[in-house]
Amino acid sequence: MMDKSRIISSVKDEDLIKKRRDQMIQGAIRLFKEKGFHRTTTREIAKESGFSIGTLYEYIRKKEDVLFLVCDYIYDGVRDHFETELQLENPSEENLKAVFKFYYELMDDMQEEILVLYQEIKGLNKETRKYVLQKEKDMVAMLEKLILSCYPDALNEEEVSIAANNIFVQGHMWGFRRWILQQKFTIEEYIDIQIKLNLHGLLHKK
Repeated sequence: MMDKSRIISSVKDEDLIKKRRDQMIQGAIRLFKEKGFHRTTTREIAKESGFSIGTLYEYIRKKEDVLFLVCDYIYDGVRDHFETELQLENPSEENLKAVFKFYYELMDDMQEEILVLYQEIKGLNKETRKYVLQKEKDMVAMLEKLILSCYPDALNEEEVSIAANNIFVQGHMWGFRRWILQQKFTIEEYIDIQIKLNLHGLLHKK
């Protein structure tokens, strides 16, 4: 299984590797938003990142390495923020609402990055794509645990899985369907409606 530690760098200073790759990721995200992965060259990524093409190749070996780093960065950012809001030890409906709100707001902040992720993930090879998508499965699993901890007797395992996936996709939908949703709703209105509908579904199962 691939992870970012297996992307070869000729530089041995771990702090410098992180610094340069962070610059590379931010530069690549800006370009991928504008041009997409396949139309962006490594020379353009290097220039946007603030260093030469030679320096770029000290930290990666091929353009696909940059796409992997971008996907990994986006998922790690969502997961790390997400984990700070979960309170599985002291579950409550209020915490559930707070997590939903936080997640939708995060998806509003990161909607461009999420669009890049889903547009360009097909550019990864099968093994790497599987690794990146596993991170999404892990985050959905966190939602499942929270829902189960709040309503241990209300839903079965299959229903919890569908509910968690619905919530996850609703966050992405704000960006995917923004051409219509953001013409009709503010993010606050969208959040309030989604929380109301989700809680109604969780609490009024027939």
